[in-house]
Amino acid sequence: MSAQVPSDPSQYVRERTADGRKDLRYPDAPEPLAVAVYDNHTHLEIADGDSPLTLVEQLDRAEAVGIAGVVQVGGDIESSQWCAWAAEQDRRVLAAVALHPNEAPEYAAAGRLAEAIEVIDALAAQPRVRAVGETGLDFFRTGEDGIAAQVESFEAHIAIAKRHRIAMQIHDRDAHQAVFDTLDRVGAPEKTVFHCFSGDADMARVATDRGYWLSFAGNVTFKNAENLRDALRVAPRDRILVETDAPFLTPAPYRGRPNAPYLVPLTVRFMAETLETDLDELCAQLAANTLAVYGEF
Repeated sequence: MSAQVPSDPSQYVRERTADGRKDLRYPDAPEPLAVAVYDNHTHLEIADGDSPLTLVEQLDRAEAVGIAGVVQVGGDIESSQWCAWAAEQDRRVLAAVALHPNEAPEYAAAGRLAEAIEVIDALAAQPRVRAVGETGLDFFRTGEDGIAAQVESFEAHIAIAKRHRIAMQIHDRDAHQAVFDTLDRVGAPEKTVFHCFSGDADMARVATDRGYWLSFAGNVTFKNAENLRDALRVAPRDRILVETDAPFLTPAPYRGRPNAPYLVPLTVRFMAETLETDLDELCAQLAANTLAVYGEF
């Protein structure tokens, strides 16, 4: 299995279904931010909406509202190759590569997990690949029979991040303690990020006390997400990041519609209001945090 980036990455763009979506139009652009920030986690390889945007269109639209760059994140071999390709095409993109924890059991069942991890390892050596992600544990979608493969994959990805001295983005769903236990057992990479942080204030304290970063997505704006707002309030300002997880988790008031990096200002403004802090100061801190984790774009 080759780690070569595909010559025609468009073959790996995956179409989302419209099932359950009431409005597939992209929302109007929000008011631009005066101080630019970055989208720390997005999936631009997934075409979405009534009129899917190209990579350049997504980046131009984001830049117009104060989003200086994005971390484009993979979840399997093909999307990870696309991420590495995208980062080479445009200086506004850095890449993260990995096997998503829900994909690990599928690779294992096909007898390809070790081989797939080798591909991720090779991609992680590329200069514009700055993170291993998204990796981790997900006990919501994967049952007991898939946990061993998830743990094996997670531990291998941790080793890749440490070997290449790059950051790691963790996907953690219904697996908080197991994720901490794994990090404690094998040792976390120096720069470890909880993507789309889903814990509460207590978990935020534990994570940041260990030097981890917490990345907040659009769901921090949801009415039923007080746990996320509590976590945001207690987290040290130098340990928080912002992301879209686009095309998912579109922030209020557009929940359910397609998400994209240009909507980051909605989440950032909500975060500033929650923290009762100056918007420009928060943006400057978020941008500095991103560069501290991933390096210069």
